[in-house]
Amino acid sequence: MSPSAVNSSAPGGRPPSRGFLPLPAPRLAMGVVTAVFASISLIGFLHVLLLPVSAGAIVLSFSCIAVLMAMQLLWYARDNGRLRTPLGYAVLAAQAALVYLPILLFGQAWVGMPGFLAGSVLLVLRAVVAWTAFSLIVVSMGAIQWLFTAQPIDMLYTAISTVTTGLVVYGLSRLTALVAEVQASRAEIARMAVLQERLRFARDLHDLLGYSLSAIALKIELAHRLIDKSPREAADQLLEILEISRLALSDARTVASGYRELSLEEECRSAVSVLEAADIQVELDADHIDLPVQVSTVLATVLREGVTNLLRHSKAKHCHITIRQTQDTASIEIVNDDLVERQRKPSSASSASGSGRGGLQNLTVRAKEIGGSVTVQHELNEFRLRAEVPLRYDRHAAARRSESS
Repeated sequence: MSPSAVNSSAPGGRPPSRGFLPLPAPRLAMGVVTAVFASISLIGFLHVLLLPVSAGAIVLSFSCIAVLMAMQLLWYARDNGRLRTPLGYAVLAAQAALVYLPILLFGQAWVGMPGFLAGSVLLVLRAVVAWTAFSLIVVSMGAIQWLFTAQPIDMLYTAISTVTTGLVVYGLSRLTALVAEVQASRAEIARMAVLQERLRFARDLHDLLGYSLSAIALKIELAHRLIDKSPREAADQLLEILEISRLALSDARTVASGYRELSLEEECRSAVSVLEAADIQVELDADHIDLPVQVSTVLATVLREGVTNLLRHSKAKHCHITIRQTQDTASIEIVNDDLVERQRKPSSASSASGSGRGGLQNLTVRAKEIGGSVTVQHELNEFRLRAEVPLRYDRHAAARRSESS
C-alpha cells in the first residue's frame, strides 16, 4: 500500500469519500489567510461606499485596498528571506503611505486599514523596534479617531480594533510561512526515511550475502581441487555449498522485510568450517550463555564481516576468535595475521586492510544502535577486530534515544 493511500484513509479503516479530496496544507493555509484579509478589506471598502464620495474616489479606494491585499498575500505572507532588506523596508514604507494618506480623503471610513501596517511592522522590524512601531500605530489611530468624533469610546474602539487586526495579520502571515516550513520539513523527513531504508538495505545485503557468497566461492574452489583425488570430500563440500546457497537465498528474501536475526552459535560453526576450508588454522574460544537477540545478532554480524574481510583482503594462516560475556557486556574479538600488509607501519585504524570500509562502517552503525562500539587495530602483521555491546535493555533504549535526538 502506498503512503498516499495510508494517509488518505479515514478513521476506523473506512476509505474516504471519492468526492472529498483534502487540499494540501500550504494551499489551505493560504486560502484561510486570503479569506480573512479579504473580509477585513471588504469591511473598509463598505465603509467607503457609505460615504458621499464620487465614483473616482470609490475606484481609488478599491485600488488602494487591492494593492494592500497584494502586499500582504504576495510579500508578507511568504517567507522569502527579503523582508529585512532595503526592498523590504521600501515595501513597508509604501504600505504606510497606503494606510495613512487615504485618511485625508476618506476620513473615519479608513481608520480600520492601518491594522495591516501594524501587523507588517511586527514581521519586518526587530523585536523592540517592531513593538514600539506597533504601539505608535495604535496610538496614532486612536488620536486620529479622536479628531473625527472626540468620543473616548470611539477612540478606544479604534485602538482595540487596530491591535486586533494587527495581531491577526501578523499571526496569519506567520501561519502561512510556518505551514510551508512544516511541509518542507515533512518532505525532508520522508526523503531521509527513504535514504535510511536504502542504507539499511545496502547494509543487510553486504552483511548477510557478502559472507555467504565468499564462502560459496571458497568451497567451490576447494571442491574443484578435491574432485579428482577425493570425490567423497568433494561431495561433502558440494553439500555444504548447497546449504550455504540455500541460506543465502533465504537471506536475500528477508532483506526487504527488515533486519534479520542471526544465531551466534550457527555463525561460529559456519565460520570455523569456512576458515578450515581455506587452510586457515582457527581457534574459537567462546564463553557466553543466553545472549539477548539484538546482542547475538550484532556479534554474529561482526563475526561474518570479520571472516569475510579475512578471506577477501588477506592471506592469513591463523585466526583466533574470542567471545566473552560479563554481567553487563558481551564482546567478540577476531585476531588474524595479515601477510598482505606486512610492510605497513603499525597504526590504529577504523577500516580493514586496503578495503572493507563499507562493511566495518556498517558494523559500527549496528553496534551504536544498541549502545555498543566497534574498534579496529591494524599492526605490522596482525589485524584485530573487536566489538563490545551492553547486555542491559535500558542501555539499548538510552542508546536509541541518543541516536534519534
